[in-house]
Amino acid sequence: MAEQLISTADHDTLPGSYVRPEAQRPRLAEVVADASIPVVDLADPDRAHLVSQVGAACRSHGFFQVLNHGVPVELILSVLAVAHEFFRLPAEEMAKLYSDDPAKKIRLSTSFNVRKETVHNWRDYLRLHCYPLDRYLPDWPSNPTSFREIVSTYCKEVRELGFRLYGAISESLDLEHDYIRNVLGEQEQHMAVNFYPKCPEPELTFGLPAHTDPNALTILLMDQQVAGLQVLNEGKWIAVNPQPNALVINIGDQLQV
Repeated sequence: MAEQLISTADHDTLPGSYVRPEAQRPRLAEVVADASIPVVDLADPDRAHLVSQVGAACRSHGFFQVLNHGVPVELILSVLAVAHEFFRLPAEEMAKLYSDDPAKKIRLSTSFNVRKETVHNWRDYLRLHCYPLDRYLPDWPSNPTSFREIVSTYCKEVRELGFRLYGAISESLDLEHDYIRNVLGEQEQHMAVNFYPKCPEPELTFGLPAHTDPNALTILLMDQQVAGLQVLNEGKWIAVNPQPNALVINIGDQLQV
């Protein structure tokens, strides 16, 4: 089934199943390139100021970048490197993990939901369930050999960051620090490693179309060599230009009001 992946071959033209109708195509002229989403320094010693910034970002955009988030830079670089290494594996190795069944906890797939779509999206992705790690880790890819160690370490760091952010969001609402964490209960955690191969005709398709995230919180590590993330704010699409070593936070549907 690896032939369905777009990362296992070079493409000189865009396959017809990825070409969107004229009315649905990207319009770069409509994207505000010089705007920005809020940036919050989590090392700010003034707790009240930090909480105020987080609350304002949640209300105004639902997106913000965080600096000094505690996830080591060396780990971030390792995650990006091993992700690229994974998507350079031979097609026959990739085929071992491929599935178009959205119910599978660990799977390599393409687009969004290839079973139901009429037009596909220009991305491949590896879907991993991450908590509890000891349950899912044995089923993660064993190639590259460092994949499980690096990505599991990253997942643990990001999980703790998520709880810290819950605390700041709770305080911004004049609630107890652990309120959101306690109300949500035992939190699942999953990860999507998205890969966007070079596209021969990007003006005809999307990596992913407009959508919201159904979970509580998304913590996004962007490859600075791959631009394209946009945020809808007050009716305008804003290009997200990540700062070096920053993480992008998205308030998901479960926390939206």
